[in-house]
Amino acid sequence: MVLIDTTITTAHTSRLDAYGAQPSYDTDAFAELVAWVERTAALTRPDRIHWVDGSDGERAALLQDMVDAGTLIRLNEDKRPGSYLARSDERDVARLESRTFIASERPIDAGPTNNWADPSEMRETLAGLFDGSMRGRTMFVVPFSMGKLGGPISQLGVQITDSPYAVASIAIMTRVGSAVTELIAGGASWVRTVHSVGAPLEAGEPDVPWPSNDEKYIVHFPDTLEVASFGSGYGGNAILAKKCFALRIASVLGRDEGWMAEHMLLIRVISPEGRALHVAAAFPSACGKTNLAMLRPTLPGWTVQTIGDDIAWIRPGADGRLYAINPEAGFFGVAPGTGPATNVTAVDTLRRDVLFTNVALTDDGDVWWEGLTDEAPAHLIDWRGDDWTPDSGRPAAHPNSRFTVSAAQAPSIAPDWEEAVPLDAILFGGRRASNVPLVVEAFDWNHGVFMGSTISSERTAAAEGTVGELRRDPFAMMPFCGYNMADYFAHWVSMGEVTAPPAIFQVNWFRKGRDGRFLWPGFGENARVIEWVIRRIEGAAPAVDSAIGRLPVELNLAGLDAPQPDLDALFAVDGDGWLAEAELTEEFYDTFGERIPEELRAQLAALRARLAAAAG
Repeated sequence: MVLIDTTITTAHTSRLDAYGAQPSYDTDAFAELVAWVERTAALTRPDRIHWVDGSDGERAALLQDMVDAGTLIRLNEDKRPGSYLARSDERDVARLESRTFIASERPIDAGPTNNWADPSEMRETLAGLFDGSMRGRTMFVVPFSMGKLGGPISQLGVQITDSPYAVASIAIMTRVGSAVTELIAGGASWVRTVHSVGAPLEAGEPDVPWPSNDEKYIVHFPDTLEVASFGSGYGGNAILAKKCFALRIASVLGRDEGWMAEHMLLIRVISPEGRALHVAAAFPSACGKTNLAMLRPTLPGWTVQTIGDDIAWIRPGADGRLYAINPEAGFFGVAPGTGPATNVTAVDTLRRDVLFTNVALTDDGDVWWEGLTDEAPAHLIDWRGDDWTPDSGRPAAHPNSRFTVSAAQAPSIAPDWEEAVPLDAILFGGRRASNVPLVVEAFDWNHGVFMGSTISSERTAAAEGTVGELRRDPFAMMPFCGYNMADYFAHWVSMGEVTAPPAIFQVNWFRKGRDGRFLWPGFGENARVIEWVIRRIEGAAPAVDSAIGRLPVELNLAGLDAPQPDLDALFAVDGDGWLAEAELTEEFYDTFGERIPEELRAQLAALRARLAAAAG
């Protein structure tokens, strides 16, 4: 079957050509997919088209092509077998929230926290940008499944891209290949996503290791369930199955179909008695999500199994409980700060078959980043490709450098990690130096939703802006909600109507004393907080009511040197500070006008009343 009307040239032969046969299905559903590919190819005018089948030979050829092109550096096979390092363009290193748009028919459906664009005007703009954008390149057609193939909570998508780096990343982060194409050909619904680095090549023009374009757009069309991304080859800007589909588009699907797509890790906690409970937790990027997802408890007898480290899809079950899956197949984690002292499980996960981006290269062909070892090597090649020594006065790895690795490699991975699990608890957290206690339990579901709607955290290198600046990030979803966030809050309220909703807690590992010192050791010691959460669910841990929620009477601190003044400060409730928080919350709610659910306005009023009563 001819895919486009123009001639596909073969001036540049690729190893992938041997694997590039288009699948053939005699169904209307497959014809619809092919027609979409044809239209996209006619617009972007690639030199060749490759349908990804997910085979080992295909992946090996793809990786070798990128090594030959200078996009990837093959790492030392003895030290890091099957692993590669990519260096991005210096202007293409993070999510681009300022260039991320929700192109809904009505501006109100995007809300004040999203960048709205008129869909007709945006389609016209994108058509101009994509016109000829893949000239001189291969257009890859990547069918993928979020969640296990055919799973009851799973969703399908197809990404068209001219970035082999994106293809390799998608193949780690999702389930790709012919089996997905078969499901689509059989009539399964799917989401359309298109991506181009926006760097066409003229005949004979040399390529660069990391092609990109200074003009960038990441656009979501929630009314038609489509995503288009132009100009960036990095992370979630190019791996459209991740934040674009799994959160922004999926949150719209969840709103319409009665489920939730959340920026949450997912773990199983097994007590010394052998009872297993499941916890989902929402934290902004680079605020300890992966550390908690791969927690190695310091408390004897407790075990944590990883189910997911970043995204959870949650649906009501027939038994009145909420059930969750991790829709991803891999981890796309922040490298700096990841080391044996902070997350030994992640370090063990990265022993082989990893795609690293923007970390440093050692002289013996391995990788390094700040936090991997106590002492830096005497010499490195930094993330820009320049010589580096400890005296260079700059980071060797970019602060948002990443690793992409299969979730199945994690030593902590649950044996049934691809299955849905019942939720017993939900945690909300952020990076707060003051006000928020180490842990506090919500009085009920709506109070928990109120907690989630008020989460704030210090800005990290994963997003644009000044690092350290306090940003409001309700449910850790501010950059990822695909529709009006006030309506999203209302959807959360409605999801509590199940007969057995999980308990909700707020945690804060980052509270500081007056001297600027962290009051809690964090990392593996966070298991002590998780233990209290589990015991609360079991009815075995006492709590005391405060103006902001229920606080522990005590934690299990056996073997931990925790000065009493530090503990007192960790759980102190500053009435004046919380009244100031209430004012800021009201200001935030007011940005949404009348769309804020009355249940949350009532929770805010109740908080003020409790604070006034506590003040006497």
